[in-house]
Amino acid sequence: MNLDMEKKSVNAIRILAADAVQKANSGHPGLPLGAAAMAYELWAHHMGHNPANPKWENRDRFILSGGHGSTLLYSLLHLFGYGLTVEDLANFRQKDSLTPGHPEYGHTAGVEATTGPLGAGMGMAVGMAMAEAHLSAVFNKPGYPVVDHYTYVLGGDGCMMEGISSEAFSLAGTLGLGKLIVLYDSNKISIEGSTDIAFTEDVVKRMEAFGFQTLTVEDGNDTAEIGKAIEEAKKDLSRPSFIRVKTQIGYGCPAKQGKASAHGEPLGAENVAALKENLGWESMEPFFVPEDVYENYRELAAAGAAKEEEWNRLFAAYKAEYPELKALWEQYHDEDIAKKAYDDEAYWACEDKPQATRALSGVMINRLKDRVPGLIGGAADLAPSTKTYMKDAGDFSKENYAGRNLHFGVRELAMSAIANGLALHGGLRPFVSTFFVFSDYTKPMARLSALMKLPVTYVFTHDSIGVGEDGPTHEPIEQLAMLRALPNFNVFRPADARETAAAWYFAATTKDAPTALVLTRQNLPQLPGSGKDALKGAYILSDSKKEVPDGIFMASGSEVSLAVEAQKLLAEEGVDVRVVSMPSMDVFEQQPEEYREQVLPKAVRKRVAVEALSDFGWGKYVGLDGAYVTMHGFGASAPAGLLFKHFGFTSENVAKAMKEIL
Repeated sequence: MNLDMEKKSVNAIRILAADAVQKANSGHPGLPLGAAAMAYELWAHHMGHNPANPKWENRDRFILSGGHGSTLLYSLLHLFGYGLTVEDLANFRQKDSLTPGHPEYGHTAGVEATTGPLGAGMGMAVGMAMAEAHLSAVFNKPGYPVVDHYTYVLGGDGCMMEGISSEAFSLAGTLGLGKLIVLYDSNKISIEGSTDIAFTEDVVKRMEAFGFQTLTVEDGNDTAEIGKAIEEAKKDLSRPSFIRVKTQIGYGCPAKQGKASAHGEPLGAENVAALKENLGWESMEPFFVPEDVYENYRELAAAGAAKEEEWNRLFAAYKAEYPELKALWEQYHDEDIAKKAYDDEAYWACEDKPQATRALSGVMINRLKDRVPGLIGGAADLAPSTKTYMKDAGDFSKENYAGRNLHFGVRELAMSAIANGLALHGGLRPFVSTFFVFSDYTKPMARLSALMKLPVTYVFTHDSIGVGEDGPTHEPIEQLAMLRALPNFNVFRPADARETAAAWYFAATTKDAPTALVLTRQNLPQLPGSGKDALKGAYILSDSKKEVPDGIFMASGSEVSLAVEAQKLLAEEGVDVRVVSMPSMDVFEQQPEEYREQVLPKAVRKRVAVEALSDFGWGKYVGLDGAYVTMHGFGASAPAGLLFKHFGFTSENVAKAMKEIL
């Protein structure tokens, strides 16, 4: 290709990005103008992708971690033929458009991850690279590299400032993820001005310390040098690569180039015109792209389609030669495979003895691992405590990517982003775990899980003041309310073995939402009447003898047995109440109104919520005539039994709360 066509193709990205932001009168033109050359070089000459099939299994993945620069990605998707039209670009940031302010996975074809919170894309890219490494170790055979692709992530100074990138890259270097390539858009500008006011570290040395190969391109418009750096990065499969590309924010716009004002506001009509004139663009008409530029992109897209056709032939031969691996591949990619456990008595079997739900969860994980071969996960250095280790499944490491037990280290935020990346990649069912109080560290990425509708399972143990001697720093109070407040995020707090089995079944079979399992450290009794009804979120565990109960106890987790004991105490005094176990408010709310009325009839207004956490969120069930036995402050350091008694979590106090409202 002649250099003039390459230059025009790069500038087409810039023009479309600037026009889209100007038309919306909102957005971030600086990154697209500065990073257009590296993005074009990557997509045109190094990245394996087929616009005709954005879900091709062996495509290279590209994540725009600096999601505010979304018009860079949208311009690429339009020019390469992913289905975005000029009209879509013109509707940037408008209601119901395919071009929202930040890229949204599942909304726009070709967008691999929802990004916007800076650094999140870096963590998710590590997860995608881990998925590629694991699946290639499981499936590849000599002469048949059926899983063989790279993960590219582009981000700027803000992404590198955020702690999540350091967490994730530290692990990536430890694991030697040679097919992870980071493109660092180094323009030394942040919203407040020069990055020197808050960010003077040597980022390249930091990445070297993490175990990355590091490369630097001095001129962000030199596509030849950028291409050489990418190919150099691809050659080193023993470690991930970090390419620092020195760019100018707002490149090409005389009044804005290199200035903070180019970051997050439209250039202005006069400056857009000056940009086009400065770049030698053929027309001042908005969204104009010459036909020869479109033809160049069509040829590049055709080359991508040919790559997929070549892979399809390879994969067909592979399946014929290795039918057992073909069957395993189908199991890995079968989203319904866990549903077979519903009628499997061995899955639901439990011992009739007190056990902690964290231990019961560990049993369920090990039952599921043989039923769901794509199940993969681990803990933030807590697997012995969270009971999340899969026996005989191997440890994922630089020496053994086939292992299914992931060791994240003490990196809860990156762990959660990595889980999102594993799920986004496809073919795997990830879970992560930590103590419930540290769900605060996972929340931003759990929110992205919900937003992207990813079936990631979060295992949170040590779920209340039952943590005991570790004291208030380790005793969650408000965290359950926080997670329940998340849209499209299901939270289960099971009360015994059968409810724990139901919670894991729900998590393993849900396709379009994450699930949190909130589990005890202390042993809980097995409850008569518990079972698969927990899949409805709430159910009548122990009913009153009356058609209309005198009152209703509502509880979750470790407090359900307290409610049952309180029910017995009240019965001795002639008070007949119902006990409702509510392991998941979220799932209960998804049930038909008729069922919800059956469990919690409106006619029964005397209700008591029992939970050793904050009462926030219970009000819609308790109502004006009800009461709470919950936490109203932080916990304390003492043996768990003493704490439950001190804070009023006894059957006698629960019964008293009901009597007071009756």
